[in-house]
Amino acid sequence: MTRIATNNLQEPKTLILGLDIATKKHEDIQSYFDEFLNLVKTHGSCADHVLFLKLRTIDNAYLLTTGKLEDVKKFCQEHAIERVIISESLSPQQERNASDYLECTIIDRTRLILEIFEKAAHSAEGKTQVAIALLSHEKTRLAGKGVTLSQQLGVAGARGGPGETLKERERRHIELLINKLKSQLKKIETTRQTQRKQRLSSSLPLISLIGYTNSGKSTILNTLTKSNVLAQDKLFATLDTTTRELFIGSEKVALLSDTVGFIQELPTRLIDAFKSTLAELSYASLLIHVVDISSHSWQQHIRTVQELLDDLSLTEKPIIYAFNKCDKIELTPLIEKMIERYQPHVVIDARSKSGLQPLIDLLLQWTSSKKTEFTST
Repeated sequence: MTRIATNNLQEPKTLILGLDIATKKHEDIQSYFDEFLNLVKTHGSCADHVLFLKLRTIDNAYLLTTGKLEDVKKFCQEHAIERVIISESLSPQQERNASDYLECTIIDRTRLILEIFEKAAHSAEGKTQVAIALLSHEKTRLAGKGVTLSQQLGVAGARGGPGETLKERERRHIELLINKLKSQLKKIETTRQTQRKQRLSSSLPLISLIGYTNSGKSTILNTLTKSNVLAQDKLFATLDTTTRELFIGSEKVALLSDTVGFIQELPTRLIDAFKSTLAELSYASLLIHVVDISSHSWQQHIRTVQELLDDLSLTEKPIIYAFNKCDKIELTPLIEKMIERYQPHVVIDARSKSGLQPLIDLLLQWTSSKKTEFTST
């Protein structure tokens, strides 16, 4: 148990509950917990207490076993906890049962990430994508929030007649909202496709930055193209795809695109909602996979991104591995040997032009050759 912050009077007393589930076999459970705490921080929630529990088995009805659930309930009662933020994704039944048993509001991993995306979305496309994902999630957890959600999202939908049950009316209301948002998204996608055709007509290759969230993609875009895209030291600072012209010397050599960062166990609904944005990657001639080499879990981060690229059928794209934030660690012979397997690669510090020079040199080699296979110098 650890107290990490004190809430203000307007915030519910909150318990952060991290679970180490034996059957999930995390490669580095401490890294997983650290990432979870970072998600809570990015969410903007203050935590009164943090509790980490190890589960050898799970209960399908509650996730936590009876004994662990009782321990958590006693803890919540003793500390007047009103809200529990849990590191795992729960089924609708598990969320409902756990909330009733603990007499607390439950925020699981999926909702936590969805709400982070909701706060981080700025463009009309991003906001619409997140709204669809949130409503789809809410639809599985109908609890009298249909009309409230329509007010929050700024969209309206018809309600059913008096013959419908409350649950049926809520479901129908949410479905109408989702359909309306999907219609809006299609119009936005049409505009995006028109813009994409205009870019492709320039005959400049498209280079896309990909990688784990907070790996430094936006910083690279800003430094290379003299842009001012939001670049913050927090998870999911960037959701909206941004494309800028890339000059090397005085020559315009390519278009450089930033994308949303990935994360372990990214909710399926968000992947589905952002597929139209991620589809931009299919038009890329080259992917730059940005890796935060200062993270203890950088190899896991690479695997997570590769799995998502596989889901998007993009594994055949040529890739440069850009190991960023080298200034934060000592590049030992062991680390250098580990990164040798990722070819071609460069080691960079994205905060300055000189720190990015190895990447600039490799991009110049690639753009000059116009080939999909090349070697690092």
